Amino acid sequence: MGSRRKARECALQMLFAADVTETRADDLARTFWSELADGELEPPAQEFATRLAVGTLAHIEEVDERIRSRAEHWRINRMALVDRNVLRLAVYEFLHEPTPRTVAINEALEIARRFSTYEATQFINGILDAIKRDLDEEKPESVTASADAEEEPAEETPADKAEKVSGSD
Repeated sequence: MGSRRKARECALQMLFAADVTETRADDLARTFWSELADGELEPPAQEFATRLAVGTLAHIEEVDERIRSRAEHWRINRMALVDRNVLRLAVYEFLHEPTPRTVAINEALEIARRFSTYEATQFINGILDAIKRDLDEEKPESVTASADAEEEPAEETPADKAEKVSGSD
């Protein structure tokens, strides 16, 4: 697993803890890194995780409003904690990080697959895709701006692997 995905998972854990304990962001990050984290993350990835978690909490009203606008018939406080925080993390990245939106969606879905259910992954994908479309209409991403250049490549799907095998004959 790449260090940025691991950082996103740590950010998700911090957001989950903040949701449950209602801890302030600065205390949350300090406690997480000193007591809860497994210590395997390099300092740049720790900084990224902290920036994501603290930033999401700092912009929670804006982030939740975006989610609310596309989560038809779902109140945010009724969503599963993991799903709600995966959504929050990805929407924060859409709005405040240079991560390409498609990358943020893919990362959110990979994390949801690991920590939630199949149905939740579909739910998260639908909401994030709708928010991405809204943002693309408001402010299209520059195709040449690959701001998240250090992002690890996505894992190959079985279809990608099959295509390589059949194409190499």
